[in-house]
Amino acid sequence: MKKLIATLLFPVATLIMLPAAMASEGGVRLDKAPIEPTDVVSLQSGARTFANYCLNCHSASLMRWNRLMELGLNESQIKDNLIFDGSKVGDLMNVSMTKKDGRKWFGAAPPDLSVIARARGADWLYSYLRGFYRDPARPTGWNNTVYENVGMPNPMWQLQGERVRVEHAVKGGEGKEAHGGAASTVKYEMVKPGSMTAVQYDETVRDLVNFLVYIGEPAATSRKQTGIFVLLFLFAILPLVYLLKREFWKDVH
Repeated sequence: MKKLIATLLFPVATLIMLPAAMASEGGVRLDKAPIEPTDVVSLQSGARTFANYCLNCHSASLMRWNRLMELGLNESQIKDNLIFDGSKVGDLMNVSMTKKDGRKWFGAAPPDLSVIARARGADWLYSYLRGFYRDPARPTGWNNTVYENVGMPNPMWQLQGERVRVEHAVKGGEGKEAHGGAASTVKYEMVKPGSMTAVQYDETVRDLVNFLVYIGEPAATSRKQTGIFVLLFLFAILPLVYLLKREFWKDVH
């Protein structure tokens, strides 16, 4: 009986512990991504941002355009507003850039984004896309607070604007470096505003991350709903299973 209960509870415990483990991975403080997988408007907005700012270099080769019809879009809307390279609605989300060209132009081929949200996590992506700042020491002129010395420039800098890293000296010992360095605190200051306010840009990134989570597993919502139903069903029949076990084994004891 104890083994049966442990078997039923193990998937629940795993789901609870996994997000915390992913959030602490790498030692970087991540902001919570306020995504909502069932928010169709957010997913549609994220699809538009993905097509305009990500799909120039990054593919999503495990996702077909017509799968977006599940988000309330029809074929005409997908073709007219999201596809810019002549692909058909039933095609995969590929890009014309080859891996060879990617290595030549950027030093490394831009990764496919089909399962990037499953690999990195929504919080990592949300923090990363909001963490770009200008850095003249980098070949692209950009760096990132989450991914130090990143090779990718900020694809949405016109929306976010340009920030720079600024170190401010502070009084007292708080913030002092381990080897006797001067006490300082690091801030990121906006030097050139973008076309969006900070709140608007955060919402745009949220929608984009929401979409990236969706394409990582489009059936995730229905799968989770089915999983909850199955767990409730198993817990409902647990007393019957226990009584049946006692009935079968009563003569043995």
